Amino acid sequence: MLYHLFDYIDNVFDFPGAGVFRYISFRAGMAALFSLIITITFGETIINWIRKKSIGETVRELGLKGQLEKKGTPTMGGLMIIAAIVVPTLLFANIYNVYIILLLVTTLWLGGIGFLDDYIKVFRKNKEGLAGRFKIVGQITIGIIVGTTLYFHEDVVIREFQTAVSIEEGIVDAPVFQDVKSMKTTIPFVKNNELNYDVVLGFLGENVTPLLYIILVIFVVTAVSNGANITDGIDGLAAGTSAIIGLTIAIYAYISGNAIFSQYLNVMFIPNSGELVIFCSAFVGACVGFLWYNAYPAQVFMGDTGSLMIGGVIAVLSLTLRKELLLPVLCGIFLIELLSVIIQVSYFKYTKKKYGEGQRVFLMSPLHHHYQLKNIPEAKITVRFWILGILFAIMALATLKLR
Repeated sequence: MLYHLFDYIDNVFDFPGAGVFRYISFRAGMAALFSLIITITFGETIINWIRKKSIGETVRELGLKGQLEKKGTPTMGGLMIIAAIVVPTLLFANIYNVYIILLLVTTLWLGGIGFLDDYIKVFRKNKEGLAGRFKIVGQITIGIIVGTTLYFHEDVVIREFQTAVSIEEGIVDAPVFQDVKSMKTTIPFVKNNELNYDVVLGFLGENVTPLLYIILVIFVVTAVSNGANITDGIDGLAAGTSAIIGLTIAIYAYISGNAIFSQYLNVMFIPNSGELVIFCSAFVGACVGFLWYNAYPAQVFMGDTGSLMIGGVIAVLSLTLRKELLLPVLCGIFLIELLSVIIQVSYFKYTKKKYGEGQRVFLMSPLHHHYQLKNIPEAKITVRFWILGILFAIMALATLKLR
């Protein structure tokens, strides 16, 4: 909103300084700052309100050290994260940008599903929360919205350059280019790193290709959303990991929206994707600000209100930037946590069927609980997972400049 206001003031009144809102770097910095202010300044007030409403975490006895001490800790802290993302984005981003609209819808939609889950757990005293089938339906719905928009919306294009950008004596020579409607994506860690879904799936027919693409989007959104949800099991783990991922995506968003950097670093140029830097900055600011209260020992938990939303947002950001095939590396922590649950459950069912008694690969899943049962302090597990998250982020950024 401020972006459009100052753009109007600059164009109509030529007011000194109003043009600074045209710079993505300035607006991204302001979005991150406002996001931090919202979470840190108003966090205590929100936590006290949650505590007054008796919105406390319900804890199942799993035999983990210090687990029962967390009973009654305020939950639904994801509301703080949502507010700290949405408000700065509305203030500093171009709210008519298709990618910004898509991310705001995803944030509110998945945040709403998570809120329902937490509400049932807290107020209905049902530890299982919202039935899994309803969560899946909600994730499929947002996947359909995202997939349909990305495939059919006329503003979702990529820019193909016929000539390269050149800079001589500080003067940028504008290249010849064409904006095309294409379903190209990026294959990480290979030289000719573009894959076109229309070409790969085209032999199945024009009507089938968009359907398969939408199914892919549904899978990506659901998998990453659930991965983040599973990772949110100990203090600071999900928020810190998500901040690292968000910062990495912000770098890609900035490069993807810049004609010079995208060509130099061999990254697909996506017109108008630069606005996603503002959203990513608010996202990172919200996660870091939330850590102020969520770091061990946590004063508040994000609950499914935050974790389901965070995973879905990361998935949609990757899809809009054509980096969804990079997610197994970028979200390596989420993937490891999710796989640990799948492996544990599958092996237990297999051995129970074969031997009559279920056996386990890990002491407990998700993986962070396995280390808790090995008597590793919770704070140390969190920091070690953050370090792994940074290593995964470096690996993701290592795909730049592969020619």
